[in-house]
Amino acid sequence: MSEKFHAELERLKQDTIAMARLARTMLSDSVNALFLQDCAKAKEVVSNKRPLREMTISLEERAYQLIALYQPMAKDMRVIACILKMITAAERIGRYGKDIANMTKHLQDQPAFAEPLPIQHMADLVTGMIDDAVTSFEGENLDRIKEFPSRDDTVDALWHSIFRETLTFMMEDSTTITRSTYYIMVARYLERSGDHACKMAENIHYMITGERIEIK
Repeated sequence: MSEKFHAELERLKQDTIAMARLARTMLSDSVNALFLQDCAKAKEVVSNKRPLREMTISLEERAYQLIALYQPMAKDMRVIACILKMITAAERIGRYGKDIANMTKHLQDQPAFAEPLPIQHMADLVTGMIDDAVTSFEGENLDRIKEFPSRDDTVDALWHSIFRETLTFMMEDSTTITRSTYYIMVARYLERSGDHACKMAENIHYMITGERIEIK
């Protein structure tokens, strides 16, 4: 029974990794679609909403079945608990990607800013954190998440900077209000996705060590 349990647990873990990577791709592709005004790519991101939801339901049910059938303890139970947390975080990140993609069609005819905002840079930082959290989960290694507190601080600073800059744009030029409003939402969704990556890291740390940490 132990061999069968661990084989099923490993398959569940690998499928959870696939889901997290889909969510990460949705987030990254949505920001690229927004900046390139690529409506086809945006629709592709939105179309992944259903598969993402189906994966959430399927993976959660499999996790609950493993608990009910095998009553795992210690490290095995922590792995399943982490998987459930990873599923929740991944679905939320993917939904943020879907929401950003939906903004693309609303910005096609809106005036551009006089100066670019660092949203693409912010997106790169956040997706890098998601990548490292998933890699850490897959390899059960903490090295890639050690610097998450400082990386999260950088993302938070960018969010506040973008918020201030867009307010300035709106006050100086009322024609930028629509674009500014959407960009504030994009930056906020990216900041929240960074927080979800940190929650992943917290749960991965607990899975590996049995000790709880809080990334602030």
